[in-house]
Amino acid sequence: MKKVIVTGGYGFIGSNLIKLLIKKKYYVINIDNCSYSSNKYNLNNLNSKNYLFFKLDINEKKKILNILKKFKPVVVFNLAAETHVDRSIDSPEPFIKSNINGVFNLLEAMQKYRKDYKSKIKLVHISTDEVYGDMGRIKQRADEKFSYKPSSPYAASKASADHLIKSYIRTYKFPAIISNCSNNYGPKQFPEKLIPKIIFNILNNLPIPIYGRGLNCREWIYVDDHCRALEILSRRGYIGQNYNIGSNKNLSNLQLSKLIIKIFKNSFPKIKNKSKIIFVKDRPGHDLKYAINSNKIRKELKWKPINNINEGLKKTIKWYIDNPEYFKNLNKKDYINRLGLKND
Repeated sequence: MKKVIVTGGYGFIGSNLIKLLIKKKYYVINIDNCSYSSNKYNLNNLNSKNYLFFKLDINEKKKILNILKKFKPVVVFNLAAETHVDRSIDSPEPFIKSNINGVFNLLEAMQKYRKDYKSKIKLVHISTDEVYGDMGRIKQRADEKFSYKPSSPYAASKASADHLIKSYIRTYKFPAIISNCSNNYGPKQFPEKLIPKIIFNILNNLPIPIYGRGLNCREWIYVDDHCRALEILSRRGYIGQNYNIGSNKNLSNLQLSKLIIKIFKNSFPKIKNKSKIIFVKDRPGHDLKYAINSNKIRKELKWKPINNINEGLKKTIKWYIDNPEYFKNLNKKDYINRLGLKND
């Protein structure tokens, strides 16, 4: 049985990935520092002898190295990161610590393990489409050769990590693959992010706050489709390569909000929705559009998303309706208020 490590495994994408990997008969070691956006509820019904958890920060290089030595995993999926743009505007330092320093220490631990044990371990690093910057005035979708132009401290920290990993690939022949994914959505997503925040507000008859005029446009992918792509990358992806992972489906924030309201009305009529869309002052430096070209992974590795936006949103909404205790496990102060207010 192949052993793998997932860092950030109590997070949104990490927890969904762990369930997929266990279903596919991997032995999974979850490393998570249990920050505000981690939630043990995400894996509360996981009863498997092929799963182990360590509360640990990826900056703790020596402890990471000890885990590598003891369990000898074949792949590390790195999802440990600070991810919320508004938080990076208010307080950039945690993003530098986790997304840059953390990646450096993880690389160093893996590099030493490779040398000492002649291991063929590989890294699958999960990055973001935001490293490509604002595509609002560009007609094409960003492919893997597109230049990096990050706008926010969050995007810059992820771009920095990508560049650091690429330098290890070139200089040390480090076996790594980088994925750049569009906006994920699905069950278990922390409600500071747009889709679960809209769902939470509808379920609680609160206004739905949308930045500016709601014209900011994002590409959306259902989390299960992303996780399938990551597992495929770990087996068949080419070392040293970047792979964009997306749906090619873009919606403005206003379109998305209206679609979610419509799905509630048509598919969940028992939920009496009194929420109204309100427009709030825009975040500083807000990119108009992200859009990636994911033809490479589709052609080379025969992956494609199987959940369209309507199906994915319906499944997501149903999960939150069926799991009201999810929100009760979270501290409301971590997500109830709009963030990114520093420069308002």
